[in-house]
Amino acid sequence: MNLEQIEAFLDSPNPQNRMKALTELRKFDADLVVPLLKQRLDDKQFICRSFIATGLGVKRNEEAYEALLEMLHREKDHNVISEIANSLSKYGEQSLPQLVEIFEQQSHWLIRRSILATMEDFDCPETILKLCRLGICNEADLTVKRSAVSLLGRLKETSFQAAALELLLQAAEDASAYIRIGAARQLRQYDDASAQAAVAKLRQDSDHRVVGAVLEGLLPQSDQAANEAEQ
Repeated sequence: MNLEQIEAFLDSPNPQNRMKALTELRKFDADLVVPLLKQRLDDKQFICRSFIATGLGVKRNEEAYEALLEMLHREKDHNVISEIANSLSKYGEQSLPQLVEIFEQQSHWLIRRSILATMEDFDCPETILKLCRLGICNEADLTVKRSAVSLLGRLKETSFQAAALELLLQAAEDASAYIRIGAARQLRQYDDASAQAAVAKLRQDSDHRVVGAVLEGLLPQSDQAANEAEQ
């Protein structure tokens, strides 16, 4: 499709045509793409808005970044907000304040898990600690909580290690075996006496999956990875 055809498809009442046009825009430079994407920020179909948010993260420039912020202030659908967060993260450290704000203001599990996942690409231990603390202490959704526990591994051997260990020790006492499994996998990496005591306790856990997570540390790395994938 040429640019003229794409523009016509973007104005089509058929959402399938609009999605096709949005996909075709990946072939063009940001200076051409971003103004076209901005024209569809309020598309009635959430899937189209998700495509637009993704496009603004791929075709990056200052105009695209501002468009993402504009979308964020308008958007209500959690799927789209999740895509906006993913795209914002591609702009690097300048997006960190916005990502933290989204995490604090949006409680939906998909949004929060998406933001925690983006932190793997950042060297920002203080921000990671803040999000993990929010995810562990003030989170009802177990998938978000488990993601936060796992992300704490990024803080080992940083100046925030002690704070991370405190959160892991808290997670080791969680009522959910799902969370205790995550804590066991992180705590077994620590030589600290309190961590080793927690691991010893988890090795006697009433749930065999938690015990298995402790014992994985004794397995060859390939077997360990396979067990973690299963859980």
